[in-house]
Amino acid sequence: MKTLLPTNTLFLWLLLILFSFHSQAAETERKNLLIVGDSLSAAYGIDSDAAWVELLKDRLEQETPGTWSVANASISGETTDGGLRRLPDLLEKHNPAIVVIELGGNDGLRGFPPDVIRNNLARMIELSQQEGAEVLLVGIEIPPNYGQRYKAAFADVYSSLAKEYNLAFLPFFLADVYDGEAMMQADGIHPTAKAQPQLLDNIWSELLALLDLD
Repeated sequence: MKTLLPTNTLFLWLLLILFSFHSQAAETERKNLLIVGDSLSAAYGIDSDAAWVELLKDRLEQETPGTWSVANASISGETTDGGLRRLPDLLEKHNPAIVVIELGGNDGLRGFPPDVIRNNLARMIELSQQEGAEVLLVGIEIPPNYGQRYKAAFADVYSSLAKEYNLAFLPFFLADVYDGEAMMQADGIHPTAKAQPQLLDNIWSELLALLDLD
């Protein structure tokens, strides 16, 4: 003899199933934003909850509820070569609509040739665009003690790539941070927790055009 579920119980089960399907559909509708960076995006020396990437997640949820997911693939000490090696798997895993590339600072501090840095970043841009993602290129500057010729060649890497590939471009990530009071840690390289909102504002100003908020 078959056991029939009470009508109320059956109705409840149907609601739960429908809610589950709706939640899964809503999650799959989110667009992915992938950040491939170094210690400046990996919360080096500060509480991870205070980092600009976490603040970005909060702002995106406020401005575009339920629209964006952020995957932070930043690693302290990362170079453009390391980022390039990791990128194919990251693109396959996250299928991003936007890729933020914040790399090159460690290359510059180690004195890597600008043409090597440029080639690595160019390949990262091409791989991202081939997968249908838009790219925000985040530039950085190196200290003047590396010499004016190297400093200029390093800066040109970012500006020339942005022009060649028609990218959203932030020329200097640490603008209004590097020389700000209590904005840098004791090492003079990494921003403090106090600086993270300004880093977000710097990124946000260039990211807006890619988010299509209208």
